[in-house]
Amino acid sequence: MFEQSVFVEEEPAETSRDEEILIQSWRAEQLRRLGLSSVLAELFASLVDWHEIAELVARGCPPLLAIEIVR
Repeated sequence: MFEQSVFVEEEPAETSRDEEILIQSWRAEQLRRLGLSSVLAELFASLVDWHEIAELVARGCPPLLAIEIVR
């Protein structure tokens, strides 16, 4: 019997890096919409789950305190 080989074409590293940058920017935008400054949003975008921040802010928690709680 012959084994069927499956070839998976890998994305070029550049494409993956571009996607990472887009995701980082999107996460930072979500944090800005929740009330964080642009600088803090960029800083924490890859460090926190913005969904958790959003839940706390929706309950009345100030954005900076939400960051401290989630970190």
